[in-house]
Amino acid sequence: MPLPKAELHLHIEGTLEPELLVTIARRNELSLPTMDVAELRAEYLFDDLQTFLDLYYRNVAVLRTEQDFYELAAAYLRRAHADGVRRAEIFFDPQQHLRNGVPLAVVMSGLSAALADARAAQGISADLILCFLRDLGGDAAKEMLHAALPFRDQFIGVGLDSAEMGYPPSLFREVYAMAAAEDLRRVAHAGEEGGPDYVWEALDILGAERIDHGIRALEDASLVQRLREERIPLTVCPLSNVALRAVPTLADHMLPAMLDEGLLVTVNSDDPAYFGGYVEQNFEAVGAQLGFGGDVLAQLAENSFEACFATPEQRAGWNAELREAVSRQTAQATETLGRNT
Repeated sequence: MPLPKAELHLHIEGTLEPELLVTIARRNELSLPTMDVAELRAEYLFDDLQTFLDLYYRNVAVLRTEQDFYELAAAYLRRAHADGVRRAEIFFDPQQHLRNGVPLAVVMSGLSAALADARAAQGISADLILCFLRDLGGDAAKEMLHAALPFRDQFIGVGLDSAEMGYPPSLFREVYAMAAAEDLRRVAHAGEEGGPDYVWEALDILGAERIDHGIRALEDASLVQRLREERIPLTVCPLSNVALRAVPTLADHMLPAMLDEGLLVTVNSDDPAYFGGYVEQNFEAVGAQLGFGGDVLAQLAENSFEACFATPEQRAGWNAELREAVSRQTAQATETLGRNT
């Protein structure tokens, strides 16, 4: 059974599997280069972040109705429940949908309804984090936040995503100050393509409480020290890093070094439909290819609860579940060993 865990770096648009993509395109009478699922899935190979984004935005254009957004989120949450996810903090990109002519109310209504139904049916605690597309700039981000404030009760924070290079966090100083004034949680993608300087800016200029990716932080010893001492979470996405060529292979990943440095790292799936695996598949992959035993995987799960934006009471309950799950796994392993000796 999968360990209880939180997923903190997940783009809901990145869960659009080819099967659902075709279903929605047909329903909305929209064309794709092909309606063959196998051919579409074969496109999910990338040379870098930009080639991924080009396909990602093309596919996102099929999402037009409340039903589309509901089905997208509901499908992810069912999968997350099967993966042991107790808490999901889900990114969404409203600027892209607005560019496609979809009213913000449609996006919010569909996603929020799916989250509410998953809470009732599966017990998943889930909230939305509104992301700004960094390539659209700071002024567009401010306009987006103003437009979203009437829906303030439907999202808990803001994030920063899309192409990193050339769009440093400092461009978004004003909108993050606005978000802080609204008591919104603040996270930011940094240190995936960009260097440690992008992580410094996210912390010092944006007031980011959590860094998404952050794998290049290891290049700066003083930054590593700060991240360790202040327990600033890093939401690492191993299979994504391999898919986008941030690391050559999973065996080359810096996750073991990050753990050795005592950093508060978590494992997540990013855009799982495109990158070869949902969160449990990421856990399984790092276990198998990085040699992580059950104790390390349990630490990663515990880290995810420490890093999430839930209440202390919720975190305590999930950690109790985690301890019980680890105890069961240990007992089963002992029993199996006894039978085999």
